[in-house]
Amino acid sequence: MKKMLFIYNPNSGMGLLKPKLSDVLDIFVKGGYEVTVYPTQKYHDAVRKMGEYEEQYDLVACSGGDGTLDEVVTGMMKREDKVPIGYIPAGTTNDFASSLHISKNMLEAADTVVNGVPFACDVGVFNQDYFVYIAAFGLFTDVSYETKQSMKNVLGHLAYILEGTKRIFNIPSYRIKVTHDGETIEDEFIYGMVTNSRSVGGFKGITGKNVVFDDGKFEVTLFKTPRNPMELNEILGALALRKINPKRMYSFKTNEVHFETEEEIPWTLDGEFGGVHEEVVVKDCQKALEIMVKPEVIEDVSEKKGTE
Repeated sequence: MKKMLFIYNPNSGMGLLKPKLSDVLDIFVKGGYEVTVYPTQKYHDAVRKMGEYEEQYDLVACSGGDGTLDEVVTGMMKREDKVPIGYIPAGTTNDFASSLHISKNMLEAADTVVNGVPFACDVGVFNQDYFVYIAAFGLFTDVSYETKQSMKNVLGHLAYILEGTKRIFNIPSYRIKVTHDGETIEDEFIYGMVTNSRSVGGFKGITGKNVVFDDGKFEVTLFKTPRNPMELNEILGALALRKINPKRMYSFKTNEVHFETEEEIPWTLDGEFGGVHEEVVVKDCQKALEIMVKPEVIEDVSEKKGTE
């Protein structure tokens, strides 16, 4: 039999995996796998597990939120013997799963893990770290990792909104020098994100059109600091319409972007704390990792889509 390592976060979402764990494992075994199960015990435990295992696995599956997937991907990127990753979303938002059409139904997602096809997608390199679908700074980026897990489990998206309202009147602004593809931008920003996703925070379409996941380029979106309520309303209006407002936002695609500031700025990587930095280099590592998806999804999420 083929061998699988299954890592899951028992605290993700509302603990939805627990009552279905037996059925999920049954699908894995019927799919021809001998399964080793590991429930994570603490923050970054999945990274540690990924780095320490010595067995020869054919597939690593994981279940949890985007943070759990981020940990497994980070651990896999540091290994020489990379294998495909299967993902069963069980978090509050699950942006990456939504972008790749991975079902929110756990049993359907488990079936995709064993009966899907590997899709080689891009992975972000953030200084010496990795991310799957978003690296961001500024307004509300700390909400996801500062919101208590118990609140997320009970309130879902409302927990993020409640946490975010606490800081709406204390909006930080950063003077940043941004360099990409021979071009330099210097401006004041309240928010910025480097993404490989069609969904951010549960909102679809705010990273632009023709987003694909293996083209070697990220979508960069930067929001200028508003000087008055009218400019703030223009930014909010652009978000509501899922459109880029060039007067209030910068938007471009690139395979590498540099951020330089005079003060340390806190960043988030896939919803988890990414440290504070004065200098950040983000690179796109093209087709670096294989994720299991449904066969019919490949054409929609690959480079072919972007050339239509």
